[in-house]
This record gives sequence, structure tokens and C-alpha cells, in this order.
Amino acid sequence: MSTDPNSVMRFVLSVCLAAACSSSAGSVADASDSTATVAADTTRVAALDGRLTVPAGFKVQTFAKVDGARWLAVGPDGSVYVSQPGEGQITRLVDANGDGVAESRSVVASDLSRPHGMAFHKGYLYVANTDGVVRLRLGADGVPQGSAERVNRYSGGGGHWTRTVIFGPDSAMYVSIGSTCNLCEERSPDRAAVMRYDEDGSNGRLFARGLRNAVGMAVHPTTKAIWVSQHERDNISPNHENLPAEEINILRDGGDYGWPYCHGDRVPNPEYNSAVRCANTIAPALKMQAHSAPLALEFLDKATNFPEDWRGDALVAFHGSWNRDVPTGAKVVRIRVKDGMPVSYEDFVTGWQRPDGSRWGQPVGIAVARDGSVLVSDDQGGVVYRVYR
Repeated sequence: MSTDPNSVMRFVLSVCLAAACSSSAGSVADASDSTATVAADTTRVAALDGRLTVPAGFKVQTFAKVDGARWLAVGPDGSVYVSQPGEGQITRLVDANGDGVAESRSVVASDLSRPHGMAFHKGYLYVANTDGVVRLRLGADGVPQGSAERVNRYSGGGGHWTRTVIFGPDSAMYVSIGSTCNLCEERSPDRAAVMRYDEDGSNGRLFARGLRNAVGMAVHPTTKAIWVSQHERDNISPNHENLPAEEINILRDGGDYGWPYCHGDRVPNPEYNSAVRCANTIAPALKMQAHSAPLALEFLDKATNFPEDWRGDALVAFHGSWNRDVPTGAKVVRIRVKDGMPVSYEDFVTGWQRPDGSRWGQPVGIAVARDGSVLVSDDQGGVVYRVYR
């Protein structure tokens, strides 16, 4: 038998998966870069005709099929909105009879520039294009109408094209804008950052920096702090497979979260090797398995279909690695929260990744539906799933 460590790890992983083993989200993490105490796995059951697994008591069904489904948002009337960046459009889904399956769909915005994140605010649907936010006014029926109106511009292009928009407890608009590269010193201050704008999109300023690609953004329901899920760098020596950890960061106005000079808890990146530059950066609130590619971050305070003890926690979609010999991700994890802080994470929905490491789907967006269940989008499979009890 080969003694190559990567071969051994691949063998162990394949055996584990073939036996329907679904341990913690950090089960292959390098302990030296992960401080999370991962909660013990619960009894898991098959769902969606055996293609996915969930904790006992949960079920999964197909809510709708939508090509390239990315971000999700729930409108004031309970209808579900899905961004399709590849199509340049936003699709509205309606489950009129409440059976957990969308019976109708309509395109409410088209000819957009790689639209991704969405947010409803004071009678408008806001959409984060790759180069600026646009908005559509809601009609009397609560459905967006007319043409999209641009409210601001920011840097577009580069290596990370997705943009996420939310409105904070101060009613200000916050937009996450990823870096242009894996590791570099950006020329524009709005890259690898979260920008703050007035609620109409004007008067933009830097809110937080050093965030290589903070795709998921959400406001904690109690503390009102903005949390982000953070993609850290690739190709670090000597252990690019398990370093550096992906992150949950809690934003502070003016905060520096380290990239490109540091990763983790103020650890200098070898390309810069500057402890001085790292000394005043903010460490992650939670470290997660490297290269998991965390996307949507959703708190469960409104998930009334879920058990009571879940509603103080959050879910994160792991889109999955591209540069590990042992693939990881392609799952949804539960973030355990205590006293307003993330303390651990564990698998919630798994199975998109096959035992050989290939994938038939990859989760992206998460939203709590009006009935208290949870919706999960899959851009590879072109599906929106409903997870419920």
C-alpha cells in the first residue's frame, strides 16, 4: 500500500463516505489552524430519494428548478426570488397552495450585469450587480415593476465577481466586494472590503477591509452586528490543503481583517512576512475547514419550522473546494451560537459530494421561507430545495 499521506487520506475519506459517515465539518481540518469545538454528529437519515442526508426529523424536497440558481431572498408577500447571474436576471417563484413546491415563476428583472445578492428595503428590491447596485420599485401587489434603476457604482471584474447587499440596523446599505486576486495589494480601496452607503446607495465609504471575499452577510438578530462568511487565500506553503482556515468575521466600523498580509489570528502570510502589519488586525470569530468556500450565511431566528434550540444559530452553505487532494465542502453546516458569538459548526445537509470526491450539486444561497422552513439553492444542479420538519 502506498504510504503517500494524500493517498492515505483519500482512502480514509472514501471509506468514510461510502459508509454514509457524516462527521463534523471540521473533520479534516488542521487542528493547528482551527479553534472551533465541533459539536458531535447526530443521527442522520437519507433525504431526497437518498441523495442527501440530514439530521433525523428533517426532510428535503425540490421547491423549484432554476438554472444557475445563486442567491435567495424572500419578498414581503412570501414569494421567493432567485438570482441567475449567468442569465443576467432575477426570477420570482410562488408557492400559492403552500405545499412546499413553487407552482409559478416569472422573470422580474433582466439584462442585468451578473446579478447576485438581493435585499428588500422600504418598498424596493435591491440587486447587487457585479459593478453596482440597482433597485426595482415594488407595486401595490408587492411585485417588482418597471426597469431597474442604478443607485451606485463600485469596482467590477477581477477574480471575485459576486456582490452581496444587505441593509443594516441603521438602515444603511452594506455591500461586500471581493478581491481581484488570490493575494495582492489592491489598487482600489473598495476591493476585499465591505462598503457602507446611505440607504439610497449614495455616499459610499469603506466600512471594513482585509476581507478577501466575504460573500455571505447577515445581521445578527440580537446583537445587530454584521457577520460575514469569508473565503481565505489559496496556495499557501507549506500546507495549502488545510491552511488557512475559512472564517466567520464579525464586522466593526473601520476594522481590518488582515488580508493580504495575514490570515487566521494575525498570522503573517509568507509573501509579506510582516508581524507589524498584522498586529492590529481583527482575528476571525470562528475558523472553519480550509477551502470550503463558504457562501450564504443565514440566521435561524425566523425558522419556526425548526426546533426551538436551532433558532439562535445560523446556517452557512459550503460551495466546496477546488484545490484539495481530498475534496471538502458541498454541504450546509450549522453554526452554533452562544452569547452572540459563533462557537462551533457541524454538518447539517450533506450528500452533494460523492464518495470519489466528485459532485452532482453545490449549495449557494440560503433563506428562511415564510412558513419557517429553509430554502437552499444549488447552482450546479439548478435547483432550489426546501428543508423542513
